[in-house]
Amino acid sequence: MRAEVLHIEECPSWEDAGRGLRSALDATGHRDVAITFTLIASAADATRLPFAGSPTILIDGQDLFPSDGRTTDLACRVYLTPKGLAGRPTQEQIESALIAHG
Repeated sequence: MRAEVLHIEECPSWEDAGRGLRSALDATGHRDVAITFTLIASAADATRLPFAGSPTILIDGQDLFPSDGRTTDLACRVYLTPKGLAGRPTQEQIESALIAHG
C-alpha cells in the first residue's frame, strides 16, 4: 500500500491530516506503510497528480475521499465531517475509508 498526502504550502490542515492518516493506518493494521508528503507548488504540479485541493489523501494513487473532480487551483480542500465542514477528515473517517479501500 502507498499512502500520500498532497498539499499546498499555505494549507493549515495538511500536517493534521498526515497525523490522522498515520493514526488510521496504525489502527487498521498498516503500521509498516510510510506516508509521502508531496508539495503542490504550481498548477503544473496539480495537473500531473490527482489533486482535489489541500490536503488530498491518496492510497495507491487514488483519492481516499473521491470528490467532484480534480483541480489545478492551489487551494484548501473542505471535508464534510460529523461536526460540520473542516479542513481535513477525522481519523475515524480516514479509518472507515481505509477499511472500505481494502
